[in-house]
Amino acid sequence: MGAGTGLNPAVEYHIVNSLGWPSLRPLQAAAVEPVRSGADCMLIAPTAGGKTEAAVFPLLSSMTEERWTGLSVLYVTPLRALLNNLHPRITKYGDWLGRRVGLWHGDVADSARRRILGEPPDILLTTPESLEAMLVSGRVDHRRFFAGLRTIVVDELHSFAASDRGWHMLGVLARLERLAGHPIQRVGLSATVGNPEEIGRWLQGGEPDVGRRELRVVSEKPPPGAPVPEVVLDFVGSETNAAKVIAALHHGEKRLVFCESRRMAEKIAFSLRELGVETFVSHSSLSAEERRRSEQAFAEAQNTVIVATSTLELGIDIGDLDRVIQIDAPRTVASFLQRLGRTGRRPGTVRNTLFLTTSEDALLEAAGLLLLWKRGFVEPITPPPHPRHLTAQQLLALALQEGAYGASTLHDWWGDLPLMDSAEEVLAHLRDQEFLIDDGGMLMIGPGAEKAFGRRHFMELLSSFNAESELRVVVGNKEIGFISPLALPNGHWNQNKSELPPILMNGRAWRLQQIDWERFEVLVAPTAEQGDVRWSSDSIALSFEMMRAQRDVLLGETPDVALSKRAVERLAVVREAREGTVDPDRLIVHRSGEDLRFWTWAGLKANETIRAALGGPEGQSENDCMVVKGVDKLNALNGIDFTSVSPAVDPAMVDGLKFSAALPAATAFETLAERFADRLGARSVSADARVVVERPQRGAP
Repeated sequence: MGAGTGLNPAVEYHIVNSLGWPSLRPLQAAAVEPVRSGADCMLIAPTAGGKTEAAVFPLLSSMTEERWTGLSVLYVTPLRALLNNLHPRITKYGDWLGRRVGLWHGDVADSARRRILGEPPDILLTTPESLEAMLVSGRVDHRRFFAGLRTIVVDELHSFAASDRGWHMLGVLARLERLAGHPIQRVGLSATVGNPEEIGRWLQGGEPDVGRRELRVVSEKPPPGAPVPEVVLDFVGSETNAAKVIAALHHGEKRLVFCESRRMAEKIAFSLRELGVETFVSHSSLSAEERRRSEQAFAEAQNTVIVATSTLELGIDIGDLDRVIQIDAPRTVASFLQRLGRTGRRPGTVRNTLFLTTSEDALLEAAGLLLLWKRGFVEPITPPPHPRHLTAQQLLALALQEGAYGASTLHDWWGDLPLMDSAEEVLAHLRDQEFLIDDGGMLMIGPGAEKAFGRRHFMELLSSFNAESELRVVVGNKEIGFISPLALPNGHWNQNKSELPPILMNGRAWRLQQIDWERFEVLVAPTAEQGDVRWSSDSIALSFEMMRAQRDVLLGETPDVALSKRAVERLAVVREAREGTVDPDRLIVHRSGEDLRFWTWAGLKANETIRAALGGPEGQSENDCMVVKGVDKLNALNGIDFTSVSPAVDPAMVDGLKFSAALPAATAFETLAERFADRLGARSVSADARVVVERPQRGAP
């Protein structure tokens, strides 16, 4: 390793002699000075690009040379599995310098937590929800425990920023800064995103004033002359055929197969095992132990396959991969880049992905995604707007943390964090409904909050997302996973159990034996007969850019990747079949009686925003088109101002919004409506609506 890395000599020594690295990776070398400067940082590289070391090595160096004491660094990730995976690795780095690394999340034993509280480690790996639990716990002396906190590392930042978990995390971090009594450096680790500087500013607290805190963005650039990734698009027509292709190709190699649903992952895994392929499974409804066993076995094996959902997009270490195989298409280019980055890490290997599409719709989606990728497009990450429900959560959580706080101190706790923009409005409702009660100017938890959230010591208040109620699936005394009660076959438990179809779990079929509603578990036994299982899922809303790329494919553009003969032939069939839905210069409308089918190719959110602008006519929306009844012409769209247009919201959706009980009904509806709006996409469609060609729908009278 050359001189002048900027790291502590002991860290340099162990990088060379303990890890056997001749040098740092480009991102790691470039990150040393920014991280050690104390500036807020964004470190961006593909999966398995060494982002963890890019943050941890400089922080350990500063910790040693500047004599940091007590809990100095929080390392936050969105997944417990990722924390478990990182813990031994970061512990080894800490051991080089005599520094301790702790792990705290919901699966960590109480005895280990007591040790951490009694003697805080130098680095603590945790989740935002666990931090929230610590803040509201009477066992934790918050001010003492967090007094020496210097830096917060947020791994997989793009995953946080795209969901409510990100806003919740920022609220918790603001409270931690108040408890520590000084600014805390924020280091975000992220895969490639389309707007890294904007997301870095969001991590800082969403401040528009770029001069208030320094932000350093460090991105890994492909080295000069780097080989072009090998990407192949194929059409196989079914899940069964996809399994046959996977079984037939790349013998002797380690293959990671990504699926877009748990159900698809289970069916592919079952079929591969039937074909004699050593196969493992990883998705969110398997037990933690089963996932760990699969990931460890896969990491140590050769000539094997692991079938996974997006859970393995994140930085969980499963060893060196030879191939990534994508069943159908991921929903975003950013997701594809994460998966592609799983390969090509060894010298002499090339990043690669084989797309196996099982339907014509999936083939078109994959072609559109690859077209965007070859254009260099990556989606910008947009945090969900107006998180008023999390404003309520933070106001209640602070009362649990402090016992009571002054109503005039909100700015002291959260500063100008946009999460609290509606704090006064939300606080007024919380007081009115006695979620918070005022005692001499001090706010404390009231009977309304006790009734709505008080179960299990306010556990519901500690997490920003709703966890699906699922039954434990147990064979013998071993837990293998979880399943929704709605996914059980018909629920006819009074009929002969041998007549009930088996379910799939962990790539194997299981015969249902007994359901215990008191313990909320299902007992199963293995069977050779193929089963099925369905988990609940929401409609997939594809982006405006993704849908317009599909339209471009139908109009003749083809992504510059290798296409199999089957893909070429089927793509020609798809273009011919959908020829009447696209035109390079005009938007197409099909009329059938009172129905107008408007081919927008704009995405579900844009289409629902357009429907709202038209006055909410009866009909339905999909990603490629929308059907409206009783609308004569669509040319009038061109004159609509979409600035304040929001889609209609089903009342059932409001019930699913976490903490909606703490908001006025109208505010909860408005919050959700803002999240389902795509005004830019709707505006783009309306601009094109000046030229609309109306054709009779095929088969219409």
